Amino acid sequence: MQVTPMIWLITIAVTILFFVYEFFAHVRKPHEPSIAESARWSAFYIGLALLFGAGIGTVSGWTYGGEYFAGYLTEKALSIDNLFVFLIVMAGFAVPKKYQQKVLMIGIIIALILRGGFIAVGAALIENFSWVFYIFGALLLVLAYRQAFSSHESNPADGKFMTLVRRVLPVTDEYHQDKLTVMQGGKRFITPMLLTIIAIGFVDLIFAVDSIPAIYGLTNEAYIVFTANAFALMGLRQLFFLIGGLLERLVYLAQGLAVILAFIGVKLVFHALHVNELPFINDGQPLLWVPEIPIWLSLLFITATIVVATVASLLKTRGDENKKDHGQIHGEPVTTAGPHDRDEDPDKTAADIYK
Repeated sequence: MQVTPMIWLITIAVTILFFVYEFFAHVRKPHEPSIAESARWSAFYIGLALLFGAGIGTVSGWTYGGEYFAGYLTEKALSIDNLFVFLIVMAGFAVPKKYQQKVLMIGIIIALILRGGFIAVGAALIENFSWVFYIFGALLLVLAYRQAFSSHESNPADGKFMTLVRRVLPVTDEYHQDKLTVMQGGKRFITPMLLTIIAIGFVDLIFAVDSIPAIYGLTNEAYIVFTANAFALMGLRQLFFLIGGLLERLVYLAQGLAVILAFIGVKLVFHALHVNELPFINDGQPLLWVPEIPIWLSLLFITATIVVATVASLLKTRGDENKKDHGQIHGEPVTTAGPHDRDEDPDKTAADIYK
């Protein structure tokens, strides 16, 4: 795939312009987006991503087009999982809904910058060291295991990193609109708003660790890796408000992502063996008998896994709701409080909640 420096510059410039437009058109004035607004813009960005993939397939061939679509689907699924953690972080810091857009926007920009750095490093490693595929494959298999058995109930707002940040930086007890810092008593304080953004940035760094190796397991083209990530992150803010209630219903999303990461991990290990140069494996010769998983199979497998995980999740939560309703009809006690329910005492400040 031939990508000139000019195409790179145009792509990065257009991506920046999209985010600048997003900020001034939707985020600058604090408000909670309506369902209609979120649905309209989510559909626009998804349509734009699909149109771009069709363009890659038409211009560069459908092998690259398939790699883009497989990468986009994987990154979008991982981004939705990222949204779940964002939801927990903002609940932990009690971010008012009208300011959540700004937090999400800054968090998404941080994610794109971090992933851009990881993409550049990954491209350089792959170009010079074929054995890096072994490392990427092993990393994805470990992350798949952790993803399958992890719990989203832990709150990054209460983690060791944020505890350290609070000790180092002076923090106000309350939000001051959407300001990041304020002056009090002649001293500069950071607000819970900035603290939330720091937590989101830390979460982004963690998610980039599995995001970039995953997509490099589907394509070696840095341009496809970047654009798939950029389109997966575009519209993520609107998607947060559109499916915020649905996120808690995707109970098997983590397991679905674990299957996808494990599949790509195996694909990477197979590829590493197929291009092997390590002297202690087959005397440094490639193992050509090891199969290469074609991109069409990867795309089909990833799509099927996402669909199965989503349908199974919705069936599970619907079944649980029916059981609760059945219990209420027969007069049985039903506990509706969940692990994420929190005290709604209006007198509590943000500091009372996240301390």
